[in-house]
Amino acid sequence: MTGVCGCCGALRPRYKRLVDNIFPEDPEDGLVKANMEKLTFYALSAPEKLDRIGAYLSERLSRDVARHKYGYVCIAMEALDQLLMACHCQSINLFVESFLKMVRKLLEADKPNLQILGTNSFVKFANIEEDTPSYHRSYDFFVSRFSEMCHSSYEDPDIRTKIRMAGIKGLQGVVRKTVNDELQANIWDPQHMDKIVPSLLFNLQQGEGTDSRSPSPLQSSEKEKESPAELTERCFRELLGRAAYGNIKNAVKPVLMHLDNHSLWEGKVFAVRCFKIIMYSIQSQHSHLVIQQLLGHLDANSKNAATVRAGIVEVLSEAAVIAASGSVGPTVLEVFNTLLRQLRLSIDYELTGSYDSCINIGSKIIKEHEERQFQEAVIKTIGSFANTLPTYQRSEVMLFIMGKIPLPEVHPALGSAKSGFEGSRMIQMMLLKSLLQVTTGFQTTNMLTALPSSFLDPLLSITLMEDAEIRLLVLEILVSLIDRHDNRTKFPTINIISDISVLKLKVDKCSRQDNLFMKKHSQQLYRHIFLACKEENSQWPHFEALYALLAVISMELANEEVVVDLIRLALALQELALMNDEGLPVFNRCAVHALSAAYLNLISQLTTVPAFCQHIHEVIEMRQKEVPYLLPEDVFIEKHSVPKTLEKLEGEVLFLQSKISEVLGGSGYNADRLATPYIPQLTEEDRLSKRKSIGETISLQVEVESRNSPEKEERTPAEEITFETLKKAIDSVGMEEQERERRRQVVEKFQKAPFEEIAAHCGARATLLQSKLNQIFEITIRPPPSPSGTITAGYGQTQSRSVPVYEMKFPDLCVY
Repeated sequence: MTGVCGCCGALRPRYKRLVDNIFPEDPEDGLVKANMEKLTFYALSAPEKLDRIGAYLSERLSRDVARHKYGYVCIAMEALDQLLMACHCQSINLFVESFLKMVRKLLEADKPNLQILGTNSFVKFANIEEDTPSYHRSYDFFVSRFSEMCHSSYEDPDIRTKIRMAGIKGLQGVVRKTVNDELQANIWDPQHMDKIVPSLLFNLQQGEGTDSRSPSPLQSSEKEKESPAELTERCFRELLGRAAYGNIKNAVKPVLMHLDNHSLWEGKVFAVRCFKIIMYSIQSQHSHLVIQQLLGHLDANSKNAATVRAGIVEVLSEAAVIAASGSVGPTVLEVFNTLLRQLRLSIDYELTGSYDSCINIGSKIIKEHEERQFQEAVIKTIGSFANTLPTYQRSEVMLFIMGKIPLPEVHPALGSAKSGFEGSRMIQMMLLKSLLQVTTGFQTTNMLTALPSSFLDPLLSITLMEDAEIRLLVLEILVSLIDRHDNRTKFPTINIISDISVLKLKVDKCSRQDNLFMKKHSQQLYRHIFLACKEENSQWPHFEALYALLAVISMELANEEVVVDLIRLALALQELALMNDEGLPVFNRCAVHALSAAYLNLISQLTTVPAFCQHIHEVIEMRQKEVPYLLPEDVFIEKHSVPKTLEKLEGEVLFLQSKISEVLGGSGYNADRLATPYIPQLTEEDRLSKRKSIGETISLQVEVESRNSPEKEERTPAEEITFETLKKAIDSVGMEEQERERRRQVVEKFQKAPFEEIAAHCGARATLLQSKLNQIFEITIRPPPSPSGTITAGYGQTQSRSVPVYEMKFPDLCVY
């Protein structure tokens, strides 16, 4: 019967006759549109026939492909496309299976035209939104085949480009078809992402060379549409834009692997471009996931070449800028911990020359300059991350980095066994540079909470170290922290400014929080500035940083009391250079004189007291005539005019404390305090410092106090030091230590004890105090007993009863 139907056209099924009628005798004539409309109407009227129509079309197409009748192949695909677009019903699933079978047949063909034709049909299908889901459809073949087409190496460059673009469009179609349908195959599985993402990156990388050429304006509009790189980037952005929270890892991991396999970290440019696309395409709340994956990849490559690690860090830096507004994620400190760990490892690699603890003959050769470049890249990245954080988180990061810096009193045996003292110094340098990056641009309204003692104390203790480079970094950090109005840039060098109004300085009134900060930390700051000027190895940049520090304190944190103390400090620096008890070189003494002069010139104009400004101006003019080497213009230059020896200075070339206290006292400043010379307080840091013994420091302080005492002439010869005198001195010191320990325990109790315990303690004290007060009032203000105020107690004793004043009855003559 089948053979008879095949011979007799009238007995064939209607759907077959309708399908046959759409094919013309000559394939060049194209699809017969009238018959196609009949076939479409039939398919819509009898949707149950769709699967048979699809199967028959598929059979004809396979036969035409085998017979190389490519004209009829094109007509069959056009008919399939029109049927797909027209028929949206529940039975379309069976028709789609036939359609995908035909597309697969075309993609498997060797002819590029057939591959492109199949791809275009698949893309049209991908844009159709189906009414019913498919539970059994698989796209594994299409992912593999389209990825293969993306890597096409066809000889003809034009055809190769067309095949690659067809592959990119095909992958885009697969993503669109499956990404939002949970019942479809999961396109985010690693087995699919490992094919899709590298294919896209391959074409993106291939287009880098052609993108650099600048086409003419007429050609650009046409060629942009034909560029595989442009199409790839658009497809890549669409893929990433559809990625949900749980899919980010699977999408980013193939990117990292591709960059590893093709050694693209070292060039940096392509890697940075890839992650810029990623960061701008994904949802902003997922940015921290990409950052975490990059950090994990950096840890995994910790023993790779420095250039590879530097490339990853460079990408991290760029990604951090894009992931702004504090979206680094919940584990902010973990980000900085990873970067600081890499910094420490790099220092160990540089000093030991090996990535492992045991040096093998076949180990990789480590280049010091590459490790230095990596370290600078890490420091830059730390700054990039810090700039994205709010003030409170940046304060935490500063405290975190400070806790990593090895200090002599905290870490007696600095450095690891591999790196030794030099390693410790390098770690200190790198961590301080990182801290400087974090503090750059740091602005806070409350200095007391932003810079707690746990941060400021160890930072200032580093200023007592002998290393000049480390001390300079600390001074720059202090300036950066205090300077909140960007006044530092207006003091690039130390010089005498005749009119500071040209600098357009921003000076605000000192707030209450700033006053509290200075009340707590001012003496500590002054002391370290004074001690920094006593260092013999201080150079020109150190004095510039000290001048900037004094200047920003004057403009940011100065109230009347602070101004007085700063002037006392400047005069103490002049006295330090005059007496030279420290044996400073001549250049340092002249530099201290110049620093004192430049700062007094600045503070006199900030206070706007005419008599004070006049005195400073007169001394500076006299120095310009007689001793120009005591002014910054002659000291802080390459060919300075500092003499070999410094003769005793006196008279009009010195700033007089008595004169300054007199003129400022008349303007409302504390004259008594101004007249008192500044003497730095002795602290534990001096005992820990290895430069001087404790005895030398105490004797120096006693000598200065005795020199400045007004009762010097009236004193009798020094009393004889006996055993009893020393015993009293030791006992007094012990009592002070006990009192200090008691106060520390009280403070610690109120800081750490539970609220209920503190409340109970205070309540008990309040109850005890109230009872004592009641007893005192009962005794002192008890009125005399009234005539009726005696009562007879038991056993025949009489007892006086206290009568309140308002209940007492007075005689009429006593009442007014």
